[in-house]
Formats: sequence, structure tokens, C-alpha cells
Amino acid sequence: MEFGFGAADEEFRSAARDWLAGHLVGPYAEAAGLGGPGSEHQGVAARREWERELGRGGWIGLGWEDGGGDGGAGARAGGGEGAGPGGGPYGNRRGTLTQQVVWAEEYARSRAPARVGHIGENLLAPTLIAYGSREQRDRFLPAIARGEELWCQGYSEPGAGSDLAAVRTAAVRDRADGRYRVSGQKIWTSLARDADWCFVLARTEAGSRRHRGLSFLLVRMDQPGLIEVRPIRQMSGTSEFNEVFFDGAVAAEVVGGEGNGWAVAMGLLALERGVSTLVQQIGFAAELERVVAAYVATGGAGAGGDPVVRERLVRQWAELRTMRWNALRTLGSSQDPGAPSVAKLLWGGWHRRLGELAVAVRGAAAAAGAGDWAPGLPYEDGLDEAQRLFLFTRADTIYGGSDEIQRNIIAERVLGLPKESR
Repeated sequence: MEFGFGAADEEFRSAARDWLAGHLVGPYAEAAGLGGPGSEHQGVAARREWERELGRGGWIGLGWEDGGGDGGAGARAGGGEGAGPGGGPYGNRRGTLTQQVVWAEEYARSRAPARVGHIGENLLAPTLIAYGSREQRDRFLPAIARGEELWCQGYSEPGAGSDLAAVRTAAVRDRADGRYRVSGQKIWTSLARDADWCFVLARTEAGSRRHRGLSFLLVRMDQPGLIEVRPIRQMSGTSEFNEVFFDGAVAAEVVGGEGNGWAVAMGLLALERGVSTLVQQIGFAAELERVVAAYVATGGAGAGGDPVVRERLVRQWAELRTMRWNALRTLGSSQDPGAPSVAKLLWGGWHRRLGELAVAVRGAAAAAGAGDWAPGLPYEDGLDEAQRLFLFTRADTIYGGSDEIQRNIIAERVLGLPKESR
């Protein structure tokens, strides 16, 4: 696509910048920059209230469109003409694709608190628009747009991570009330402790295997005795991920019809790497700037005089620019089956290498405990930001679909190579 910003986009940018400057005050200003990857436990209460503030301003769901008709046939999550609060069908503003990018850029540059509602806004909502019923859209989307209900994703299981078709969590339909009773375990569930709802991929046909017999269910998390959330402590000392145990939990809603869960789940995953990847890359740019600043500050100490490290910094900058242009190029290409996998391969490896570079800049001091890599930034559990970046990014090439799985998808679906033997 030919991607550029016009006069209307720059007007939208000015409005977004002014709104952020006027509302990032008080406790929201104190929470600025909190809650990014590896630090999602920070400032949760302030960030949850900030979500409601965004909702009152109409900034949640810029790309949502009214799917029209039951089941959302032919619906898409594109974007209409720009408008003020309430211009969209669910109380959201309406924004074109370029205006969505503008908002994402300004949000990241303002160092606003990391979003706690992004799973509902960017994953569930477009899925409901594409596959859900009119009643489901009317029930769930306004609450997400107001920032009042938070969501988490119940996909991965022990033994069914990247191989999602191996899920064993089961859901049995109660003939008396038509609801499902969900039993099983999910793992690596981000934000499960704070979420109000979870969308769960479960097996609703007894004896079914692989992609058959799966359904996409909506489960309320507040079910004492029926749902248990256990935080998973990571080597970085934080607990962004959780185990979730379902013991007869009630699910009243199924999206896309019983047995069609695989199609809905795959449709959702295709949405996972859209405009949000550009937001992510702006955050990456800020991290890279701090690594470069630390390199310059070391002078002759640490890795300051190492030409190899200097070359790696230049390469990181060039690769980040390439990632941005690739994301912009593919943003309007929803029919490209390989675009999400290519994007995941690019940013996962890039971010992991940045973590390695952050400690390389520190030199031997990086192994000695917390230091002054980023003066003024907090550290916890004896780790400074460089060390946490290094530890957390070890997972970047695994979660969200491992590099091996992404390469298989590209090979089989894009290049037409023979499928891997199983």
C-alpha cells in the first residue's frame, strides 16, 4: 500500500497530542511509562482508572466498525472517518487506518501508562465484529469502549502452546440451561489476575481431535471455587503470566457457533499484529535510545570503546527502521497469510538481541547486580532495567508462537513447501 499522512491525519495528531497533554496529570502522570513488557505488575490500579479515562475520551476502539447483520458476516475492523467522542457505533471515536497509526504513535511518545485493556480492544472486539452475534457485540463492545471490562486470553495449555490444536480443556453443554461447564487448565495467561472476562478455546465435542470440535467461549473470571489463578514467577522476578484452572466454570456465550472455534481462534490471531505492532516498535525505539545513551555515557569504561558493540547498535537501529516500514507496508494487506508470522519473527529476535546488547554495554558490571544503567528508573528484586530487559526478552522468540512455528507457517502457507511430518 502507499502509506502517508495527510492534512486530516496531522489535524488528528494535534487533537490526540493535546488530549494526552491535558489528561496525563496527577496519578496518571505518576504512572507514566509503567506497565510495559516485563513490568505489567506496575501501577495496575492507576492504569485501570486510566483505561476509563481513555474510554470517556472515546479513544478506545478507533478502528472498530459496526459489523452489520447477525454473525458479523463480511465485517471487518478497519476504520471510518475521523470523528469526536461517540462518533462510532459503541461510543468510540472513528478513525481511518492512518489515524489509528497516528494515535498509536502519539500515545507511545507521550509515555502514557501501558494499556491494561489492549486484549479486549485489539483482539476480542474485532473478533466479535467479524464472528459474533449482534447481541454479543451490543453486550461486550460498549463496556470495552468505556474501559470498564478487561479481558484475558485462554489459549495455551501445558502441552498445547504453539501447537494450539492440541488443547484438552473441555466444555460440556448443560441441556437444562444451555450453558457450558468448562474444565481444564490454561497457562501463560497475561493479565488473568486483573481481567473480568476470558475468551477460552475449549473442546466441546467429546472425542474430537486437532482442529475439530473446538469452540470459542466467553467466560466470566469472577467465579469463586470454579476458577483459580496462580501467578507464574519468572526469572526476572515478576509475574506477568499466570496459570488458570477451570473446575466446572460457567460459559454462557459461544462465538461463531459450536464447533467453529478453530476458525474464530485463527481469525483472532491474524489480528494480533496490526497497528499494535507500530506502538510496540515505538516502545522499542525508546529502549534502544536508552541503550545508546548508556553506551555513550560509559566513555572508556564498560563497552564504551568496543567497535563491535558500536556496530551492533547501528545494526539494531537499521533493523528497527526496516521493521517499521515492513509493518506499514503490510498494514493494509489483510490477505497476506505470512505477514503476521514475518512480523513476529522480526520483532521477537530483534528485541531479544536488544536485551543482550543492553547488558553488553554495561560490560562485566551487568553481572554484579543493579547499577546505574538508566539513572532515575526504578529497579526491583535486585535488577535494573537493563538486566530485566535481558531476562524478559529471552521469552520473546517463544511466546505468541515460537520462531519454529512461525517459520513453518511461512514455509507451508506462503512458499508452498511440503508440510512438516508429524
